[in-house]
Amino acid sequence: MKVLVVGGGGREHALVWALSKSPKVNELYCAPGNGGIAQLATCVDLKATDVDGIVAWASANAMDFVVVAPDDPLALGMVDALEAAGIPAFGPRRNAAVIEASKSFSKQLMAQYHIPTAACQVFTERDAALDYVRSQPLPIVIKADGLALGKGVIIADTLAEAVEAVEDMLDGGKFGDAGRKIVIEAYMTGPEVTVLAFCDGTHLVPMPSSRDHKRALNGDQGPNTGGMGAISPAPGYTGQMAGRCMREIFLPTVAAMAAEGRPFQGVLYFGLMLTPEGPKVVEYNARFGDPECQAVLSLLDSDLLEILLACRSGTLDQVDIRWKDAASCCLVLASGGYPGAYGKGYPISGLEEAGRTATVFHAGTVQTPEGEVVTSGGRVLGVTAVAGTLEEAIDRAYQSAAGISFTNRYCRDDIGRTSPN
Repeated sequence: MKVLVVGGGGREHALVWALSKSPKVNELYCAPGNGGIAQLATCVDLKATDVDGIVAWASANAMDFVVVAPDDPLALGMVDALEAAGIPAFGPRRNAAVIEASKSFSKQLMAQYHIPTAACQVFTERDAALDYVRSQPLPIVIKADGLALGKGVIIADTLAEAVEAVEDMLDGGKFGDAGRKIVIEAYMTGPEVTVLAFCDGTHLVPMPSSRDHKRALNGDQGPNTGGMGAISPAPGYTGQMAGRCMREIFLPTVAAMAAEGRPFQGVLYFGLMLTPEGPKVVEYNARFGDPECQAVLSLLDSDLLEILLACRSGTLDQVDIRWKDAASCCLVLASGGYPGAYGKGYPISGLEEAGRTATVFHAGTVQTPEGEVVTSGGRVLGVTAVAGTLEEAIDRAYQSAAGISFTNRYCRDDIGRTSPN
């Protein structure tokens, strides 16, 4: 099969890497790809959000299957457009991708179908939002309603921080259209866990749990990022807890989306908080998380293409999905300054040596005409190690990453060693 993956980050490198192992794949493409993906697939110079361009290219080049990985093209309806052109695609249609694209929609869905989550209110007017904030206990959480590259969530410890967040979003346009509507919700406490799940509209198969570390700095301090590292499985996510989440959250969500005429086919991301009152939903995403994807897919012991095809065809219950009896750690190496301003174009050394003991997924890299790999983004690499125990996987990831260098290289030194909340 001729397969195209849409996207150009670490998640897409992991997907290309996993798909390259399938005996059913004989031609693999990625748009736009990156410096690491170029070693496994033919990169296509199209933006991931160029719906018309991607559809036209996939049609002209007779793609058999397209995997739409990032949130923006899913929210823009790329899967709908591909299917309308007769090209089979993986990912939720636009009316199902709204579960991530609009936090107010997902909150209303959970309220209507009694899926546990934090209490909240939705606002579009600054004064009403500020009045509500002043009446609530601290800390409090302010979220941009739309897509904001994983950064549209502010945990305000003080009233001044909460007021600033509200004003930045509703008046200052900090997150553009994504922040013109905001969700203000109660702060929850407890360990955070991510569970990604394959869905075919009716059936759901959870993947191994994971834990992402969003904050930029050690000790879970600093601004939110797209993710500074992830481990799998998440400590404390027991079989008993997994069963409870399946009954109270996972299956009810899939059923709710189907009942709303929005059957979800793709990967549904459950961001969970294991609160003293029980598991609650922090957020939904309509795709693989990043860097959770790198950690989790490293443990897959089945043909990924077969699974993705089954999600589209509604036959997920007929696929044998196996996982390694192991643990993994994805350590993100970032450009200094991320998630703020950072430099680009710095040569990267040590990749070949690191690749002997870990899988190095590229996120923000490009390959120069001379074949040199240089930095091109905030999150540059995801050094991902697999071992028999989580502690061994964490140690191996750090040891493998130690030999990689580029100007202003930065990574946290506590991934997997703290419990983010």
